[in-house]
Amino acid sequence: MKNMMKIIKSICNIFCFVIIFFGCQKTFLEKKPSQAILQPTTLEEFQSLLDNYDVMNITGGLGVVSADDHLYYSDALWLSSRTATERNAYIWAKDLFEGENSEDWNKPYTTIFYANNVLAGLERIPVTSINKSRLNNVKGWALFSRAYAYFELLSHFSVPFDASTASNDPGVPIRINPSIDELMPRASIEQNYELIFADLHQAAVLLDVLPTLQRNRPSKVAVYALLSRIHLNRREYPKAELYADSCLMNYDKLLDYNTLNKTAATPFSVSNDELIFSKSALNRGATSAGNTLIKIAPNLISEYHPNDLRLVIFFNRQTDGSYRMKRAYHGYGLYPFAGLATDEVYLIKSECLARRNQPVMAMEWLNRLVIKRWNSASIPSQAYTPLFSSNGEDALEKVLLERRKELVWRGHRWEDIKRLNKEGKNIILERTVNGILYTLLPNSPRYTFPIPDNEIWMSGIQQNIR
Repeated sequence: MKNMMKIIKSICNIFCFVIIFFGCQKTFLEKKPSQAILQPTTLEEFQSLLDNYDVMNITGGLGVVSADDHLYYSDALWLSSRTATERNAYIWAKDLFEGENSEDWNKPYTTIFYANNVLAGLERIPVTSINKSRLNNVKGWALFSRAYAYFELLSHFSVPFDASTASNDPGVPIRINPSIDELMPRASIEQNYELIFADLHQAAVLLDVLPTLQRNRPSKVAVYALLSRIHLNRREYPKAELYADSCLMNYDKLLDYNTLNKTAATPFSVSNDELIFSKSALNRGATSAGNTLIKIAPNLISEYHPNDLRLVIFFNRQTDGSYRMKRAYHGYGLYPFAGLATDEVYLIKSECLARRNQPVMAMEWLNRLVIKRWNSASIPSQAYTPLFSSNGEDALEKVLLERRKELVWRGHRWEDIKRLNKEGKNIILERTVNGILYTLLPNSPRYTFPIPDNEIWMSGIQQNIR
């Protein structure tokens, strides 16, 4: 399925990682032949592969670039984008990649390649009373990683989920074997989700319950959070609420933004209490923190109250009055957070309550979150006023607004527009560049990104309609 260069790169990544990790351990290098280095055999080696953040915890970011949370400062800066993909995603061009290779496609499949090799290797390790717990956790980790990667591929490269057509809508090729020479056709979206759910349900049994200090490692709580997100994107709101409840019953922590450093370039730590699972979007110039290419859309900035601490925690105000993103919510590098956190789960819970016409309870959950974002030093007249709603429709609007303000720069806006337009929200995106007005209409096929040209050429799979 991957072209030969990507196959070689994936193998070399494993080789280099194992060499680096074990480079100071002479006994390993002396005892293991080169073939064993390419094919890890011990539980420790398989865990080391999964612990490679730059492989297992990096995903695509096309949704961040394509959404309406930001604007380029000038047409010239847009033209100076370092890749055609970045430039074209901003205007929803039909030819997105212009022949460029796509890490948005390759990164998730590299994760899947690693996960498949770990799962196959674990089958060869005898289970004992001593290693059973650790082996189960590593297996659950690999299953979780594979499921997450497939969900991300579907989100980018397949049409939004529709229960009435999912059995025929093309998804992405399924690979569950560690072989590198297997070409697979596109599965249906339904088949993709069958694998995703099977992996996650098995992972929930195998993984430890609570997040560890190493937030790059999944937990049962992370499985529940991801299942809640998936069912929300599929517009299966009762199931989304069920898994949100399962998550929060086991792990219910929120940050008080009053305790964060408001002037810090990196206000969040890599293991802050709200983090459930850490993941980063791809490195792109327009999505790196503090870059001088883009500013946050003024209409989004205007939604923040002056006493809303998210305005100063998330953004840096410039001398011209515009705002730029600070470092990500997970405190890792310069790139957008693409993982799981309790604030998202709170918002899912609140939205699902609003959708089943429980406005009072929906606002109770929403207020628990938003009050943690309010400046507690405000004068009494500007103290936090709890949000109130008397009907489900109004409650839903309030939740969706807070969802956009809270989950900014995480890729959620793009997915939310897609699912909300499936329900008739009629969100139209417009951008004017070089005097040309670009418009993205609701439910346009351009919400689904094309599969990279080299993948089509190598595998012959069906291309998406644009």
